[in-house]
Amino acid sequence: MPGNHDQRSRSARAATIHGCAQSGDLLGLQRRLQENPSLLNARNAVMAQTPLHVAAGYNNTSIVKFLLEWKRPEKVELEAKNMYGETPLHMAAKNGCSESARLLLTHGASLEAKANNGMTPLHLAVWHALRAEDCITVSTLLDYNADCSVKDNEGMTPLSHLSEGAGNEKLQGLLFRHIEEQRKRKAIESCSEAKAKMAEFEAAISNVVGLQELKMQLRRWARGMLFDEKRRALGLSIAPRRPPHMAFLGNPGTGKTMVARVLGKLLHMVGILPTDNVTEVQRTDLVGEFVGHTGPKTRRKIHEAEGGILFVDEAYRLIPMQKADDKDYGLEALEEIMSVMDSGKVVVIFAGYSEPMKRVIESNEGFRRRVTKYFYFDDFSTTELAQILHIKMNHQDQNSLLHGFNLHPTCSVEAVAKLIDRETTEKQRREMNGGLIDPLLANARENLDLRLDFDCSDTDGLVTITMEDLMAGLRLLS
Repeated sequence: MPGNHDQRSRSARAATIHGCAQSGDLLGLQRRLQENPSLLNARNAVMAQTPLHVAAGYNNTSIVKFLLEWKRPEKVELEAKNMYGETPLHMAAKNGCSESARLLLTHGASLEAKANNGMTPLHLAVWHALRAEDCITVSTLLDYNADCSVKDNEGMTPLSHLSEGAGNEKLQGLLFRHIEEQRKRKAIESCSEAKAKMAEFEAAISNVVGLQELKMQLRRWARGMLFDEKRRALGLSIAPRRPPHMAFLGNPGTGKTMVARVLGKLLHMVGILPTDNVTEVQRTDLVGEFVGHTGPKTRRKIHEAEGGILFVDEAYRLIPMQKADDKDYGLEALEEIMSVMDSGKVVVIFAGYSEPMKRVIESNEGFRRRVTKYFYFDDFSTTELAQILHIKMNHQDQNSLLHGFNLHPTCSVEAVAKLIDRETTEKQRREMNGGLIDPLLANARENLDLRLDFDCSDTDGLVTITMEDLMAGLRLLS
């Protein structure tokens, strides 16, 4: 009989764990899980839904709570998806099951989860509210800071559905109030993040001695990029900022490589570059010895630098001294680099002595168009060299030769500056600049070891560099 068949079908469904989840039969569901714990995340035949999907969609909160608090080794799948890509939170949202939604959110359900059509739980909650004239579930999701600006596969935000329910002032007011609160919250958060990032940037450039004009330009970039971050966080549509290619001009040891590394961290920190990698290359890394070798060799280095900075040191060596020397493969390497500078995939910094770099600038008509920022690295004064020495001594990592050592109180910046001025020539300082400090300190440590007595029991004396050691270190350099 047809009636008996329908009754048997209903009984069979009720006997399943999904049937218990639908009807709210907590004891029946518990009994089935005791008999077979693997049913916890079992999928039903039609919709591929778990018991949690079903219980959430029917707002059977006692069952939702029991499943979420299941203590056995196998845990309930909070983000399980049915045939439509919907999670249990989607099911609660589209059926107006506010209590179940709140339970799921309390246990960490994702508000950003998207169904196959790209809809979030908030999309479905708004859709339900328009038809049922019940905003409670929408309000619940907003309490957990659901995003009103996220778009589904058709480019529709939850707000876009309001046009279908003209006249629902309560829902409209609820969403617009939340958007305004979210905007204010993002403004506060972006301000805090910008301040933290600016402080991190200032800490990085505090170890750069001198170069005041360059540091001011870096500050301008940092502030501009961080303000762009804030503008986007507030929903403003602005043109993307592309970092310029640069030329660093100056003698060796003036900090060009270190500044490039600081710049790489800055550009990555604000999201301009996907990495903070700085790939340092010279002519030998780019130029091959035979016809056909240079192009692939240069392209490999460019590929290695993608997403970061390609730092071409002594870039003038790519251009032959004699214009007639058209067989030099350095020109080919430069052309390869120039060809990718408009792609936005890499930032290129050309570095070298000021005078020879003119050959590079004049060698290619597109160079001036692509390289728009020129920075001059002056030679360090004796005071600046003394400051560098102090910074190095105060920031020794565990792999450093001088890790654990310190300077004697008499080794003030002023005293060290006078010592460097007295024990080095202007030519020596111009040729070495900051490169003078590491060998000076290495020599000073050797002198400390030489003058110590093996019977010495003064632990401070064993690790203290004195003016005597620094003087010996400078004289060894000469």
